[in-house]
Amino acid sequence: MARLTTMPSRLAVPKPRLGTVVGDTKAQERERAQLKPWRAWYNLKRWQKLRRLVFARAGYVCQQTGVALVGKEPAPNAPVCDHILEHKGDPALFWDADNLQAVSKAWHDSEKQKQERARHA
Repeated sequence: MARLTTMPSRLAVPKPRLGTVVGDTKAQERERAQLKPWRAWYNLKRWQKLRRLVFARAGYVCQQTGVALVGKEPAPNAPVCDHILEHKGDPALFWDADNLQAVSKAWHDSEKQKQERARHA
């Protein structure tokens, strides 16, 4: 006698309507890459070389707080190469060494973000 099998569900799991699911970092990264394709520039060797030049120019000292930039990510004293003026995908502003400053991760993740949020409000 043949075994009875259950039929697969015809209902699919619905996609979220308000964006990505919390904790789904891969989906968030894909969405971010589609909205801001210039983010790929941060992975280029040209960018890595430019940021090292900016850190050397600053003497590995935060240009906002004076803290020595000797930490490794995610340490608060890790060096971050920050765009002084937001480039918003403009290649001229993105690659302009005079528009870059060496700052600490702590300053970049707190004060700089406050400034940018205030500008966008």
